[in-house]
Amino acid sequence: MLWTKRNVMPKDIEKRIKELREEIKRHNRLYYTEGKPQISDLKYDALIGELKKLEKEHPEYKSAGSPTQKVGAPVRGSGFAKVKHSAPMLSLESIHKVEECVRFDRNCKKDLGADRMVYMAEPKLDGLSVELVYENGEFVRGVTRGDGVYGEDVTENIKTIKTVPRRLKGEKVPVRFAVRGEVLMYIKDFQELNKKQAETGKDLFANPRNAAAGALRQLDAEITAGRTLDVFCYEILDSSEKIPPTQEEVITFIKKSGLKTAPDSKCCSSIEEAVKYHDDLAKKRDDLDFEIDGVVIKINDLDLQRKLGWRTTNPRWAVAFKFEPRKEITRVDNIAVQVGRTGVLTPVALLQPVEVGGVTVSRASLHNMDEVGRLGVKIGDYVKVQRAGDVIPDIIGVITAKRNGSEKEFHMPRNCPSCGTAVEKEDVFYRCPAGLTCPAQLKEAISHYASKGAVDIDGFSDGTVQQLYEEGLINSISDVYTLKGADLLKLEGWKEKKTENLLKAIEASKDVTLDRFIFGLGIRNVGKHIALLLAEKFGSLDKLMSAAEEDLLVIKEIGPETASCVITFFKDKRNTREIEKLIERGVNIRKKAVTGKLAGKKIVFTGSLEKMTRSEAKKLVEAEGGEAQSGVSDSTDLVVAGAEAGSKLESARKKGIKVISEKEFLELLK
Repeated sequence: MLWTKRNVMPKDIEKRIKELREEIKRHNRLYYTEGKPQISDLKYDALIGELKKLEKEHPEYKSAGSPTQKVGAPVRGSGFAKVKHSAPMLSLESIHKVEECVRFDRNCKKDLGADRMVYMAEPKLDGLSVELVYENGEFVRGVTRGDGVYGEDVTENIKTIKTVPRRLKGEKVPVRFAVRGEVLMYIKDFQELNKKQAETGKDLFANPRNAAAGALRQLDAEITAGRTLDVFCYEILDSSEKIPPTQEEVITFIKKSGLKTAPDSKCCSSIEEAVKYHDDLAKKRDDLDFEIDGVVIKINDLDLQRKLGWRTTNPRWAVAFKFEPRKEITRVDNIAVQVGRTGVLTPVALLQPVEVGGVTVSRASLHNMDEVGRLGVKIGDYVKVQRAGDVIPDIIGVITAKRNGSEKEFHMPRNCPSCGTAVEKEDVFYRCPAGLTCPAQLKEAISHYASKGAVDIDGFSDGTVQQLYEEGLINSISDVYTLKGADLLKLEGWKEKKTENLLKAIEASKDVTLDRFIFGLGIRNVGKHIALLLAEKFGSLDKLMSAAEEDLLVIKEIGPETASCVITFFKDKRNTREIEKLIERGVNIRKKAVTGKLAGKKIVFTGSLEKMTRSEAKKLVEAEGGEAQSGVSDSTDLVVAGAEAGSKLESARKKGIKVISEKEFLELLK
């Protein structure tokens, strides 16, 4: 929700400015550093616009650290050398309406005292900005944009891109030549990469831009080489020779040097012609081989560019005229198959990236083959997409009128794409029977065991599981308890603090209630509620493991199918051996406390805790018969506030819920 001008106090304005700065910094980190954007460009531009407006209206709150005064994201320690750019690599001011284009044109003419202005209009490539440096015609360095002044040296990775020439063309090449370009991944290559990611149980990339960024920032250049990338160049940052006088001639010179440039750029004699170019390109964007998200309109004459100059973060002589977000209709480029924790094969539609409800999506679950048949969806179809809440979207219909005969039927594979085991059909589902010998199922099982509803190992994300599995450090659930700090510190991205926190969380997870442990085992059809019923009925793991079907069926909410799943799970020697290993490695399974100093109490922790981790705090609550909640609600009994407590503390005070410090909480348990 955007800030609206009302009768607001200065403190409210200052607070909103701080909120916006923190939110924008977080989204910058997600977009530029982690490659995991959570909001659309439209929403991001709105946040920036609101912050700029408030800072302009209230200069007393101006700060050099504001994201409006910076470009991109800081270069962090990532294994790449930090390099200063030949010239600042600034961002562009984003606009979304024709009226804003007209205003830009009017301001340019006014500031330059001109009646007419010629513009260069170019596709706005949705990729990763880089600098390419040549010395005596030889390619010597490639650098990411970073914060616009310093970037990361990714020279070896750039060298794997076949379209980047090692030597410039031409008889006379500049002694020094630095150009700015955009690294991108073609849509077909992106979809093929996501298909492989899905079939090997890895996270999917949100869009081609993120996939390209992830490929370019690999510490192992061989991984980059395995992903097809391209670079289009569009600006000369530095040259020992005289730079051509116009942007149109700059593009021509870059081409003649052997570097690629974006197709369809156009020199426009007026802003009206540039707007028409934008509208025409918007109609063709779905037919392009790569992603674009708008048009860059810049003054063609470089001398006039220099006269107009630059703001802190962007030039006055150029704007990015963004396209309207795509709405709910996109193309199914392929259908991949994901293998879940219980071996069920789920068809997933890999879509041309489309904005739905403010979020860019590139996949949609097709659930099972019955759903594929009901929808009649084929590879190559145009479909309507909707998001159910904030989860993976659903396809709600096929636009058959857009079919041209090239569409292909989808068939479920006969063998598991993860381990190659023959697939079995059960009702409407197809299942891999390999269990934990299937890599995809194993990784899902480990993630599930470590999840919040199970033993709750804080920091043990899907990405962590993937990394540890690939490095050979975990090949079973019980291997979690064999991890050593020395092994973790050798891995990319692991520092002492991160390692220490994970090992603490693993140690805390050894003390677990029976219901959580049962849920963590990942038995088919056994969710949190059924796990709790089983724990209450049998009281110990041994009794549950030796239970007969009739013992299970006396529980009102358990039917023959669930009972069969439980019996089958504990009959499997691989599962019982894994449970033995967990206990051998220190896991203590106890019955959930129904009495204790916090019996029946719902507790929320907020802020930074000094004496314990969040996982340890939750375990203490559960050991005393209480429940640790993630958010404040009307049912919350107590809030424990640490340093820098935020919105949860405010919410508790508004609701009149008792708030105590961490010290008081520990005193309470003595």
